[in-house]
Amino acid sequence: MNKLLIAAAALANIAIAAPALAEPSCDVDKAEWQTEQALRDKLGALRWTIKTVKIDNGCYEVYGADENGKRVEIYFNPKTLEAVPGQEG
Repeated sequence: MNKLLIAAAALANIAIAAPALAEPSCDVDKAEWQTEQALRDKLGALRWTIKTVKIDNGCYEVYGADENGKRVEIYFNPKTLEAVPGQEG
């Protein structure tokens, strides 16, 4: 019986943690998107080095390094070009 309770508790913890692991998503009409180049220009002005920009879940997903040379993987809203909250890069 104890093994069953432990297994149930473990599954409950996974279910609770799962939303925190979900990728961000952006719900922006494509007509409202700024260009990838606008994002690259914004980040370049901040002295970021951009390796790759992808589109994932309706967001721009940027791989590169910030102004301190720290590796980043971060999502940006394609309309505002602001970082999507709730995610660590």
